[in-house]
Amino acid sequence: MDLMTNIINKAKGSAKTIVLPEGEEERVVEAAGKITADKIAKIVLLGDESKIAKIAAGQKVSLKNIEIINPRNSKDLKNYTEEFYNLRKAKRKAKGLTSEEAGKIMLNPLYFGCMMVRQGRVDGLVGGSVNTTADTVRAALSVVGLKAGQATLSGFFLMIVPDCEYGEKGAFIFADCGVIPDPSARQLAAIAVSSAENARIFLNTGPVVAMLSFSTKGSAQHPSIDKVKEALEIVKKNNPELLIDGEFQVDAAIVPSVARIKTPGNKIAGQANVLIFPDLNSGNIAYKLTQRLAKAQAYGPILQGLAKPVNDLSRGCSAEDIVNVTAITAMQC
Repeated sequence: MDLMTNIINKAKGSAKTIVLPEGEEERVVEAAGKITADKIAKIVLLGDESKIAKIAAGQKVSLKNIEIINPRNSKDLKNYTEEFYNLRKAKRKAKGLTSEEAGKIMLNPLYFGCMMVRQGRVDGLVGGSVNTTADTVRAALSVVGLKAGQATLSGFFLMIVPDCEYGEKGAFIFADCGVIPDPSARQLAAIAVSSAENARIFLNTGPVVAMLSFSTKGSAQHPSIDKVKEALEIVKKNNPELLIDGEFQVDAAIVPSVARIKTPGNKIAGQANVLIFPDLNSGNIAYKLTQRLAKAQAYGPILQGLAKPVNDLSRGCSAEDIVNVTAITAMQC
């Protein structure tokens, strides 16, 4: 059984409810029909009921057992608006924000859907087929907020590389590839810990974490390498049980024969299934190269660090991508 099939099967057993805020998008409607038919999750679509019904009819998608909510005439709009206004006020960000303006913001399906997640009306949200990553992240941070004790929101990609002997049978966690352009050492440490937690959920094995660089164990010197080393020490101090090491070049991190040459005797080198990139440039380039050149499946960016699951899609996603990210979100719940 391949990894994504396993994730989908586990999602089916979880019976979670996921809101798709871009309910008037054709790919979203198609995905909602498949998710519901296959019982991967219960789906709530946000949007105009007549527009969604027209799209579904054109695609011959059944809307049976799919809940449709139009934020404009929802009975919960007033309640959601009040909570959002009070939330912003509590964070001292309500200066100049009236309750009427809060109501206008809450009409945005991303914000409305995130409030559904916050209040426990649904278990998670998947958006981004129309909205940008920045839009999705902004709504998630404003409404759902960070997990208690967490100061960093980041994103990982679940990468599945065909015919690959490295990682966990070709599966890896890549992070951060979508959110923080230039993480500090403390942010990099938080990314590593969150990514390890998600590796336990999605890779069906224990995480083996490599902090990546263009240097392997002191083969080069640069301030960016110092940042990676500092992040590693933070993680080791606070999470001594975690299998993590660095700094590694990527070949030393995942290829056993190279690891034996570059850092002999190291138990992490050559075995990594979680790859932590020093910045967004390297992480984003790496996942796209892997996806295109190795024909890998790339699922993400899956957001980590939030109090409850909210996840992003590429605006170029397919209906199948939406199905898969919904299954991933159900497992995060």
